[in-house]
Amino acid sequence: MNIYLDEVKEENKDILFRLLEYSLFEESLNNGNEMNNEAIFEYKYFNKYFTDNNRYAFFIREEKTNKLLGFVMINTYIQKSSDGYSIAEFMVIPKYRRKKIGKQCSFKCFDKYRGNWEISPLFNSNSAYNFWKKVIDEYTNYNNEFIDRIFIFNNAEK
Repeated sequence: MNIYLDEVKEENKDILFRLLEYSLFEESLNNGNEMNNEAIFEYKYFNKYFTDNNRYAFFIREEKTNKLLGFVMINTYIQKSSDGYSIAEFMVIPKYRRKKIGKQCSFKCFDKYRGNWEISPLFNSNSAYNFWKKVIDEYTNYNNEFIDRIFIFNNAEK
């Protein structure tokens, strides 16, 4: 199954929000996210993905059918370098996991935005750590570091 990244437009932000809520619910098992009294997991930067020039949101879609498979949110807020990119949120719908969709999406994101990258796997999640380690090792041919729970690499020359 081949995928493409479909930039989320403001008129589709409700769809992204619903997917993000599902992802935050799923992550709450590991990171202690709490929902508010309206049963919403708050995400204070969500609307900034539609107003700031340094935040990017994409739906992950199947190439042939346009089927929605997940989403990725990228920003430029990194800790170890002066500039670069980070994957803030990432989710493949469970039915489509383990089909290399996450890997394809990651590679497309890395290829789209060149420079320093920092990826922080979900805290307390061995599966998130293992996924990112495998993807980043393959993408960088093991030319990356893992410091303070952050994978760091530069793909400017790739």
